[in-house]
Amino acid sequence: MAKPAKGKAKVKVTASGKKDSYGQAGNAEDGGPRVRAGTSKGDSYCARSLGIKKRLPKDKQNDPNTPNNLSRKRWRCKGAKSVRYE
Repeated sequence: MAKPAKGKAKVKVTASGKKDSYGQAGNAEDGGPRVRAGTSKGDSYCARSLGIKKRLPKDKQNDPNTPNNLSRKRWRCKGAKSVRYE
């Protein structure tokens, strides 16, 4: 089991063996998870990370293993919004 880098919540090990750490570690003030999709904080994150994604080279924009794209998946970003699934 791979351990994420300091300050990161999760790690994904790619098929080539590369370890990509992503996400903010720790808990929210109420003790629950820091990442909650469908919240105003999630919407802010998705809008900000969409800007980051647009500045990346075309080959990196759709690479599922970039830390930005892994975090966007964790926040359930659809464009600039975070969507909560019921």
